[in-house]
Amino acid sequence: MAKEFTDDNFKTDVLESDKLCVVDFWAEWCGPCRAIGPVIEELAKEYNGKVNIGKLNVDHNPSVSMNYGITSIPAILFIKNGQVVDKLVGAQPKANFVKKIETHA
Repeated sequence: MAKEFTDDNFKTDVLESDKLCVVDFWAEWCGPCRAIGPVIEELAKEYNGKVNIGKLNVDHNPSVSMNYGITSIPAILFIKNGQVVDKLVGAQPKANFVKKIETHA
């Protein structure tokens, strides 16, 4: 199951993680965000233990969203060793996520 990232746990769960982290910035009212939700859940199961995959609700966690300049959602950041190494914006097919994960994991 995808983790829930928040303003409170982002530093420890993402920035200080020794694994690649995939962070889906989303909101409940966002149609494309809901469309990729099942893809994020599938990836979380498939890469369980290898890659940290989770979601961050922009409405409930404005601090992290502002820090990364998130203006369009869904926005998916790929973060490794505290640095953004890649990103995807908008609803994407699963293959695009897999390609980025395999490149950076």
